[in-house]
Amino acid sequence: MSLSIIIVNYKSAPFIIDCLQSAVKFSSYQNFEWIIVDNNSNDNSKENIMGKFPFIKWIDMAYNAGFSRANNAGIKIATGNAVLLLNPDTLIVDDAIEKCYNQFIKSHYVACGVQMLNPDNTTQISGSNFMKGGINHLLPLPYLGSFLKIIAKGMKVSKPSIEVASNEEIVQWISGAFLMVKKEAIEKIGMMDEDFFLYAEEIEWCSRLNTVGKLCVYGQYHIIHILGEVIVSAADSKDKSYQNLFDKKGLQLIVSNHLRIKKQYGYFWFFVQLIAYTIEVPIFFIGLLIDNIVHLRNPFKNFTLFTGYTNNVISVWKLLPKFMSNKSYFFKVF
Repeated sequence: MSLSIIIVNYKSAPFIIDCLQSAVKFSSYQNFEWIIVDNNSNDNSKENIMGKFPFIKWIDMAYNAGFSRANNAGIKIATGNAVLLLNPDTLIVDDAIEKCYNQFIKSHYVACGVQMLNPDNTTQISGSNFMKGGINHLLPLPYLGSFLKIIAKGMKVSKPSIEVASNEEIVQWISGAFLMVKKEAIEKIGMMDEDFFLYAEEIEWCSRLNTVGKLCVYGQYHIIHILGEVIVSAADSKDKSYQNLFDKKGLQLIVSNHLRIKKQYGYFWFFVQLIAYTIEVPIFFIGLLIDNIVHLRNPFKNFTLFTGYTNNVISVWKLLPKFMSNKSYFFKVF
């Protein structure tokens, strides 16, 4: 088998059915090994999906194992010379998987992605470059982040994210929604880090892939990514973005980003991040209060965002012994 495609399922059968229906429109789907790893959905996902697509190989996890562990389970049984991590909420356009694989497998790249599109065909960030210490993770901070953006703009700091990829855009990390990796590269650097539950795990993995070769995004090939639908449902969140720091999804984002920074850049940059997130607490309180007064609103309007953010930062501090330990720990917070 040339390519093994792994899709992680957690109560997302309708999305996976749509994804597979978009793939089987092209005869090339028969060339691939399709693996679905179910994170203990406890629903009728298996019956619904395999009833329509009997060629699927199905793996049942005994618990909600998250992204890394579930994909690793798929990689362990994959027989292809490359694997594709594919999100459930994606749609295949113009035989993109086949075209991407054919170009990729002949190339010197160790991993690749394609240009992702929103349902309205506008572009989505599909790949990016690293910033020292992961300082770009400070930009979503409500007030401190805005100040840092002004400084970065004044210094003409280039954005790390590639919004529109060229035909062959070299990047340092690729979105896990469509991430194709050669098996020989995985054998060299290892599988995904199983300390991660969700978010940032593909960035950490790509940081290791960079040590054995180059990564790229093929901008001429497209898929549609219905951004964040599956996670919004699973986390009971109303925010699809990666800027949300205020609820359970936000806590998982903060925890996973800190974990990635610790693993990739070390403890110094981890504490730079944590201290900045902590300093944001009084800045957020004062900024929100002044903002509401200036705009003649209730002074405590939107303070649920402040309390949500504060509680999340406190939760990260409570996890500090786990971050500091060299022992493996599953950083699952929802």
